[in-house]
Amino acid sequence: MSRTLIVGIGNYIMTDDAAGIHAVNALKESYTFPEGVELIDGGTKGVELLPFLEDCRRLMLIDAVDFREPPGTIRIIEGDEMKAFLDLKFSVHQIGIPDMLFALEFKGIKPPEMCLVGIQPASLEMGTEMTESISAAFGGLLETTLSRLKEWGIEAKETDPGRERTSYRYVPGNSI
Repeated sequence: MSRTLIVGIGNYIMTDDAAGIHAVNALKESYTFPEGVELIDGGTKGVELLPFLEDCRRLMLIDAVDFREPPGTIRIIEGDEMKAFLDLKFSVHQIGIPDMLFALEFKGIKPPEMCLVGIQPASLEMGTEMTESISAAFGGLLETTLSRLKEWGIEAKETDPGRERTSYRYVPGNSI
């Protein structure tokens, strides 16, 4: 197991719920990663992601998570704590992700290292734009993600270090 997967979770038509997908797309657009690192738009999928997760050493999920804290709060949930946390149904993806984590364990393919990088949403209303508070905290979400990857020994390199990045595009996928 040498692969590292970074999976953005969310729904593009539910405002801040799309933060995880926007983060993965921003990372794809702005950084290059070493061989063996894959970035996936996981959309609203759960157990359907299992074939992608086989033989991975590290799994990072990026998602909007209800921490019951102020909007834009960013936290990292680690390893077995992820399952316990998500079993309490605090993620806005109340069914798919906990089921996926259970299936990983049940099939004996749970990655040795896993984390959830979460951001507290301000809104989950219908809409295609993130709220101002989440947009303002979005850089911190990317920094937290890159910092955790660095702790895992993964160095991302900026593709164009001087370029200002203010918008993130919709990339068709499994996100609605």
